[in-house]
Amino acid sequence: MKLTIVGGPPSVGKTAVVGHVLAHLRAAGRVAGVAKLDCLVANEAQLFERQGVPVTVGLAGYLCPDHFLATNIDRIAAWGLRQRLDLLVVESAGLCNRCSPYLRGLLAVAVMDVLSGVAAVQKVGPLLKAADLVLLTRGDLVSQAERDVVRLRVAELNRGAKILEVNGLTGQGARLIARLFEAGADYVPGAELSLRFSMPAAVCSFCLGEKRVGDAFARGNVHLMELPGEPSPADAPR
Repeated sequence: MKLTIVGGPPSVGKTAVVGHVLAHLRAAGRVAGVAKLDCLVANEAQLFERQGVPVTVGLAGYLCPDHFLATNIDRIAAWGLRQRLDLLVVESAGLCNRCSPYLRGLLAVAVMDVLSGVAAVQKVGPLLKAADLVLLTRGDLVSQAERDVVRLRVAELNRGAKILEVNGLTGQGARLIARLFEAGADYVPGAELSLRFSMPAAVCSFCLGEKRVGDAFARGNVHLMELPGEPSPADAPR
């Protein structure tokens, strides 16, 4: 079973792109499924159900969805193997852009919306830098010059990635992406998997449910801001 992980900021068209790609794979006789990971709701899973695509949904709740993926990836892959899938796509919700859901040795796909602007490219961080394949959506809504600038910024940030444009509404460009998904790596049960980039260090009193804010209530791994005219704070566990 091939296993591909798709990440990207919220509402950039990840689900629509994956739907078009899977349609091409199904037309080629491949059995493909989706594991949709989100925070609170995942109504987009209905899209795959209407297409007859095997789909499972995981809601991270109070956890970061990338932490949720790293904890559950073996169980998700085991589900795909029980479904006798040729290819499993794990679509992870995008949040803070500090980390990424990608695993070493497995195809990593980032979806970016060109409407986010040129500056947004540099703010995405490891989600974009660690990807093998970068898919640009909504390019039909901007000029060719704007698309070229976004592609250039992406290429500067990730020189090794293949950059393709895809239309989430019409599916234009999805056929080539489907072939790249097919050429991805196999998931090997029992093999040790590792993240391409470390998760944020976030073990503090707010992680544990503290609602009162301010320095007096911050405990654990705390990072204090440096402000002009103020003494330099000492960042240290409390």
